Amino acid sequence: MTDVTDAPFVLQSRDARGVVTLTLNRPSAFNALSEGLLGALERALAEVAADGNVRAVVIAGAGKAFCAGHDLKEMRASPSLDYYEQLFERCGAMMLSIQKLPVPVIARVHGIATAAGCQLVAVCDLAVASSEARFAVSGVNVGLFCATPSVTLSRNLGRKEAFEMLVTGEFISAQEAREKGLVNRVAPPEELDAAVESLVASIVAKPRTALALGKALFYRQLETGIEAALADASQTMACNMMDESALEGVQAFIEKRPPDWKR
Repeated sequence: MTDVTDAPFVLQSRDARGVVTLTLNRPSAFNALSEGLLGALERALAEVAADGNVRAVVIAGAGKAFCAGHDLKEMRASPSLDYYEQLFERCGAMMLSIQKLPVPVIARVHGIATAAGCQLVAVCDLAVASSEARFAVSGVNVGLFCATPSVTLSRNLGRKEAFEMLVTGEFISAQEAREKGLVNRVAPPEELDAAVESLVASIVAKPRTALALGKALFYRQLETGIEAALADASQTMACNMMDESALEGVQAFIEKRPPDWKR
């Protein structure tokens, strides 16, 4: 399926600090993840991963919504097990690439974030939502349990809270999403960009190396036992301490002055 009126599928912008904004651009379809949009997002994330000057990424949606999940019309047009396996594997790899990026990724959420769109929010490191945003893993409403979204959702919410969303398909509000741990901050619609910028500014003020080491360790240790996690964390901190930014930061603390980081 080709959405010529919405092309390009992902809009990219970058500011002087190295903050990249990737905007899903299928507004006529509430930014549903068609193969075209999925491919564009894959390529954009690969470019970010290869660029050592990027400091943070913001993922946003054009139009009235953040992301409505997979394109069900496109999926229904190709009723093949092989096609579905490849599609979901591909989408899962794209989601995982966000977690593997060496910089923090923030979801800027407005409107709805449903099914794989909710998964996208959950896989981002941080999320800021409009107070009018709504979230759901609603595949069950059409007979399709949101299995792949359940993986990241269950790593953000409590088990019973995640399972309730998965088996009911019901929407939760932005405030409920914050209380449950799906988003970090909620702001009125007119203040959403300012809330995102506040978080971005705090991130880019820190050394990139420390954030890259920390992010990688954060996700690794979640999947291991406590002894292995502590051993990994100790090694990561030792390596981090040998970095020029950390040495300068500690020296600045000792001398009671602001650090002079070469970012």
